[in-house]
Amino acid sequence: MATTNLETLTAAFTGIETITDPNQVAKLSQDYHTFSPVLVPKLAGKVGDIVVRPANEEEVVKVAATCAKLRVPITVRGAGTGNYGQCVPMYGGVILDMTKMQEILWVKPGVARVQAGVKLAALDKKTRESGWEMRMAPSTYRTATIAGFVAGGSGGIGSIQYGLLGDRGNLLGLRVVTLEAEPRVIELRSDDVQKVNHAWGINGIITEVEIPLGPAYPWAEVIVTFDDFITAAKFGQSLGNADGMMKKTISIFASPIPEYFTALHQYISEGNHAALLMIAEPSLELLSGLVQQFGGRITYQKPAQEAGKGLNLAEFTWNHTTLHARTVDTSITYLQSIFPADQGLELVEELYHHFGEEVMMHLEFIRVNGRVIPAALQLVRYTTAERLNEIIHYHEAKGVFIANPHTYIIEDGGRKVIDPEQLKFKEMVDPYGLMNPGKSKVLEFQIDGVAD
Repeated sequence: MATTNLETLTAAFTGIETITDPNQVAKLSQDYHTFSPVLVPKLAGKVGDIVVRPANEEEVVKVAATCAKLRVPITVRGAGTGNYGQCVPMYGGVILDMTKMQEILWVKPGVARVQAGVKLAALDKKTRESGWEMRMAPSTYRTATIAGFVAGGSGGIGSIQYGLLGDRGNLLGLRVVTLEAEPRVIELRSDDVQKVNHAWGINGIITEVEIPLGPAYPWAEVIVTFDDFITAAKFGQSLGNADGMMKKTISIFASPIPEYFTALHQYISEGNHAALLMIAEPSLELLSGLVQQFGGRITYQKPAQEAGKGLNLAEFTWNHTTLHARTVDTSITYLQSIFPADQGLELVEELYHHFGEEVMMHLEFIRVNGRVIPAALQLVRYTTAERLNEIIHYHEAKGVFIANPHTYIIEDGGRKVIDPEQLKFKEMVDPYGLMNPGKSKVLEFQIDGVAD
């Protein structure tokens, strides 16, 4: 923001909540990219100049108009629970914090419309009052916002039943504000939502989200332990394939990962491998037979009526697993992978044995194109960036898709190329290249006073 005086910018936002305290601005310029020892030095010192917290769409439009007029870059954030530096500003400017926009606009049978800053847990609580629930959410659902999930997420708890967020039908509508001299408010419907979905906030400020809901089930939580990891993994695959059983989470952990779950030690013996499950209560009777078939042991079971009390198994799954591990050992980092469809899990077994405890296997079963497959958030004992790249390349050479969480560049994170429709949309809604600049190879930013 070399050419814009901070006082001038602050004055332009009169009537809108702003934060200029350097410590607070620095805090709100970060996310959980600290999970990556590669990203930490690359993003060190990257902070915004001012945080702006709009309370409604009108204030968002005012911020957008000001930034476009003054050519000030803008980085949109929700709760900052992402892991790739998506909301870390590369060129300073405005941090647009959307967390004040928390209105649940309406809930109808099978669908809900909300403002961008609504927390996922709050939405789920509201929809369950009428017998519906969110289809999927990250493990950070207590704090994550809906627009942040759309812009930076891809799936999570519930993806075993409904697939990924980008799958057709899992996102119904988006309302976005453009970053033009005279900002427009655009409603995207149907397949057009993909122009903004998972675009890291580079092409429009999301102000409202419309999502489909699923029937609310009474979810029981269950821990099953096994003596052998591959047996545990095959149990997870079989449970995922049981279409008549309703599941919300099937998480499989190789030893020694459960040792990082301090609160679960009494339920998982040292050296055991574990499955953490969320299963609809009517399916529990069938679950016991499947567990017996694979030689497992049910060591913990909490009925749905106790949900929200005490332990919450969902907060040991997905990337919360990494959080728990790093609480014990900060040298641990992680990968994000999707294995090819393979009912026998031969490749999972091969890589499990090949890397041993250097790459600890953590599987999350999901549904992709109608098939249940193992995704993975493997824990990695980090040594060097070079070794980490070797591990990534070895997986890719074997046919494993890696969404690299150790880069803030969109194309390097697994996509390789940005969706052409997203690029076209960006040209239209962000003509000055001010939205989250520096996060893409293909985009050339010409920001007066900002870009080199």
